[in-house]
Amino acid sequence: MQQFKKFFFRKTFVFPIVLFTIVALTNFAMQYNNLGPEKFQNRFMFLLDNNIRGFLPLIFLAIAQAIVLINGSIDLSIGNLMGVVAAFLVTQYTMDDSVSRFLQVFAMAIGIGVLAGALNGIFVSLVRIPPFITTYATSFVFSGIAMWILPRPGGNMPEIVTSFYRKTLPLGLPMGIWIILVLMLFWVVFRYTRFGAHLYAIGSNEKAAFASGVSVIRHRMSVHMIAGFIAAFAALALVLITGSSDPRIGGTMTLDSIVAVVLGGTPFSGGIGGVVGPIFGVMILGFIRNIVGFANVDTWVQPLVDSLIILVALTSPSFIKLILKQIKNE
Repeated sequence: MQQFKKFFFRKTFVFPIVLFTIVALTNFAMQYNNLGPEKFQNRFMFLLDNNIRGFLPLIFLAIAQAIVLINGSIDLSIGNLMGVVAAFLVTQYTMDDSVSRFLQVFAMAIGIGVLAGALNGIFVSLVRIPPFITTYATSFVFSGIAMWILPRPGGNMPEIVTSFYRKTLPLGLPMGIWIILVLMLFWVVFRYTRFGAHLYAIGSNEKAAFASGVSVIRHRMSVHMIAGFIAAFAALALVLITGSSDPRIGGTMTLDSIVAVVLGGTPFSGGIGGVVGPIFGVMILGFIRNIVGFANVDTWVQPLVDSLIILVALTSPSFIKLILKQIKNE
């Protein structure tokens, strides 16, 4: 019993996985009732693929946000940063572009994401402006740039790439599942590198980390650059679904990324958590919204549910911490 308590107290991803299992089963049960046994069985893989691909952009953003939060910072611009990269991508391609052209443009898009992250990092780590203020300000800068690049929704993506992304099922499973597994594997490796150890050390106690020889300024700047790097992949995952982009789409996704990260067990305090929980946090958020949609409720209920999810997500860490503390002391 004591080992179970210790495991549950330390592994922040356990609760989101349990919650994910409940909402996922509820989601598919409602789809089963709506479609009927035969249609559900025939379309299950299609439904799963659509869900996972729809979650991927926010999954990337949640990973970026989680890494920043673990480091003791925050990024309120991550959604609009993604919007800049997405706007750049869809304005540089035509539907007939080759794979080599696709890779060249995407390499430039990654550079834009890293540079935008570096801008945040400079003001946060060198100028020492609080990250909340810095990234709140740069979110408007990025939003304006996205609107300048792409004044109205539209754009193009190479058909050969979008077709491959939408129709390919490696080993019979949706590509999104493989991408999520690769992301988890990368995190396991990254978590136990020297950089990963410093990530947690700075988030836990910045002064102690500095006293032990960690370059806090350089590390925090690197973290924001990594967030920009990951946001570029979020932009790619977004435009591959739709084949176009909307310059204003990133605004709401910033808050969603924070909610998903907190649902996944990574608090604002820093030095705790990971990216596995936030990945499941994104899927929890998505499945709950699906369930509300299947319930055929009035349109005003969806914003209410979103607000309640945000409220629960932001307050639950305090309650969970209190409960776990009581369990630990028993």
